[in-house]
Amino acid sequence: MTRIVIAYHSGYGHTRKLAEAVGEGAAGVPGASAQLLAVEEIDAQGWLALEAADAIVFGAPTYMGGPSAQFKTFADASANAWFSGLWRDKIAGGFTCSLSMSGDKFSTLTYLATLAMQHGMVWVGTGTMPAQRPGAPDEINRLGGWYGVMAQADNVPPEISPPRGDIDSALAYGRRIAGFARRLRG
Repeated sequence: MTRIVIAYHSGYGHTRKLAEAVGEGAAGVPGASAQLLAVEEIDAQGWLALEAADAIVFGAPTYMGGPSAQFKTFADASANAWFSGLWRDKIAGGFTCSLSMSGDKFSTLTYLATLAMQHGMVWVGTGTMPAQRPGAPDEINRLGGWYGVMAQADNVPPEISPPRGDIDSALAYGRRIAGFARRLRG
């Protein structure tokens, strides 16, 4: 069984919605399983799950041009895994959500990719062409993200945002990550 762990922080529920979609997409690949791991609640079992994973997908909201403090705390704590090379050669990916259309999401994705690179992981981008109608809420990759999934959460509850296109982008990304992890494990 190919194991994918989605290690994320969500401040208001919007990023969790993306994490769930990435997990659903990954688990939809035959022979793959997905586990959500809220990093602010990580315990010894969570660290073991990350160690056993074939792929780790990082997710954080973009606050003030970077990942949330809770995610950064997790990333800093991953130094023990780094020192021991526990995540080396695992597949990695990432996603983020912010209030604004841009919101400096690219900064967060770059941070997540750098974290993965420091761990010796293999980063997988979205591989998704841009939307036919950029910005249209029902279009996949409407925000034009290639590093990882970008989503916009208007100042509304997570029950109605991010829009369908962003959720579909996360589903497709989960499938892509699981496919790469399965091939690497193969």
